[in-house]
Amino acid sequence: MKKNEIIPIELLAPAKDADFGVAAINHGADAIYIGASSFGARSAASNSIQEIERLIKYAHLFKVKVYVTLNTILYDNELDEASSLINNLYNTGIDGLIIQDLGLLQMNLPPVPLIASTQTHNVTPEKVKFFENLGFKRVILARELSLSQIKEIRAVSDIELESFIHGAICVSYSGNCYMSQAVCNRSGNRGVCAQPCRSAYDLVDGNNQILIRNKHLLSQKDLNLSGNIKDLIDAGITSFKIEGRLKDITYLKNITSFYRQKIDSVLEEKNLPKSSEGKLYYSFTPEPERSFNRGFTPYFIEGRKGKTGALDSPKSLGKFIGIITSKGENWFTLNAGDLSNADGICFLDKKNNLLGTLVNKCVNGRYFVNDASGIEVGTEIFRNHDQIFEKKLTGNAAERKLKISFNLKEEETGFQLTAIDSNGCSASVSIPAEKQLAQNHEMARKTIVSQLSKLGGTIFECDTVDIETRQAYFIPAGLLNEARRKVVELFMQKLLGNYIPEKVERKELNPCLIASDIDFTYNVSNHKAEEFYKRLGANSIARAFELNNNVSGQTVMTTKYCIKHQLDACPKYCSKSVKIIEPLYLQDNHHVFKLEFDCKKCEMKVIFEK
Repeated sequence: MKKNEIIPIELLAPAKDADFGVAAINHGADAIYIGASSFGARSAASNSIQEIERLIKYAHLFKVKVYVTLNTILYDNELDEASSLINNLYNTGIDGLIIQDLGLLQMNLPPVPLIASTQTHNVTPEKVKFFENLGFKRVILARELSLSQIKEIRAVSDIELESFIHGAICVSYSGNCYMSQAVCNRSGNRGVCAQPCRSAYDLVDGNNQILIRNKHLLSQKDLNLSGNIKDLIDAGITSFKIEGRLKDITYLKNITSFYRQKIDSVLEEKNLPKSSEGKLYYSFTPEPERSFNRGFTPYFIEGRKGKTGALDSPKSLGKFIGIITSKGENWFTLNAGDLSNADGICFLDKKNNLLGTLVNKCVNGRYFVNDASGIEVGTEIFRNHDQIFEKKLTGNAAERKLKISFNLKEEETGFQLTAIDSNGCSASVSIPAEKQLAQNHEMARKTIVSQLSKLGGTIFECDTVDIETRQAYFIPAGLLNEARRKVVELFMQKLLGNYIPEKVERKELNPCLIASDIDFTYNVSNHKAEEFYKRLGANSIARAFELNNNVSGQTVMTTKYCIKHQLDACPKYCSKSVKIIEPLYLQDNHHVFKLEFDCKKCEMKVIFEK
């Protein structure tokens, strides 16, 4: 990114597969990120080269970019396979490669733009500048950063900055979480996280007293920065990322549409360009609360404010509907809101356990459910499955159209039909035909316009039809339809041919190391990564956590989230802080973790005890 260069703002959506990617594009995404056949941080969202190529061909019609995730750490026996995969991906025309393992920089990579994954722990100006000096195009920032920290990064770097804006939150700094590896031998840095952070634990104090029993003490609410878009743009963010490669299709449609409309309103206000093309038509009103969510938090974008934990349950709460005003054996009434047959509802019982049931029917304001146990007068009801909304989103909820104009000219042996867009891309076909003068000039013209405007089932909509003939001719509808189909097909080929993915020139760069001693948090898991850090002058290089057998006493998480703050026991932010005897421990039936608090950095460490 050059100084003072205006980079179009990008809405980046996840894709489990090519069909999800197409849906995201149709609902407003400017870019898609998708996993390849292997080495992605979501192993359950892998895709073949052919599927990625299919998505690319659709995306590039709208100038939508496709980034591929290859953001796991690699072992030595995987390097050749990774190299071959990267070259195959490059040949499909991808727009960028998201990586974590810096051993790849010691290999002969094709000239595809590189993006530093959030797994590379991008939290400081020095770290971001490090990647800029390595020739990376973009850095994906840590979710924990505040606006002021992002501004500090932007002040020293010209690299593109990407920020998560919505979705699930990893409680640990990404790339530095080893909890799953420690307890399940399943590494998040290898794409197979078992999510022990969402499990239930007891909180035990220094006197071995249980302060909290069986709660999800590390589970976080979901990120929602829809109210911070303008500030994030002002801070230097150019790409807004939606988390969720494992979410369902209706979630993807709803959330992508919501942020498309939010971002567009800011772009219009600030007179900023869009980064992709096409007009969007929605048949629904997007609303994030009606899709999977654990409750929302802005996290730390405005500093440490409010509670970020979802301690009662890691499951979706959905949207708050109302409060129970009366109840019977299998029914209840609400003070507000509206439920439909087959809606799923949930609520917290007296012990704060999350329970759920299905709505069977509504009669005279009474909602009859499968199971009303645990429901009391005063209970807050949430809808975590909205049957009508989900059904609407399952169908064709949005369309994305490109405007084209047609020009019909007379030729010696018939006619020529040309399709052209506002960027000057055009395609033409000849229509061999015997010229028959029209008996009704006006009707002949209307027929031509009508037939050429029939673009249903395509990604195009007709803007104008110009007819340049010496006289009014009768042209059979079949000929017009066939010519329209041919010229549209040819025009699509021209669009794809005009799209040239960016290529970068690899430079021999030697940026200063962030640290001379490379500890296990740098995730060095192969000899190429060792060579990389040796080339930059590292004094010592530790092996990745995944390669060590003895994990007792190791820090398996470092978090900005703080349990003491969550429990009003923080002496810094809670004026009347609750007194807790330290050290604190998390424990379940199998493992014990010690908690350490660095109040100067405002961070918490989770240390594996046994």
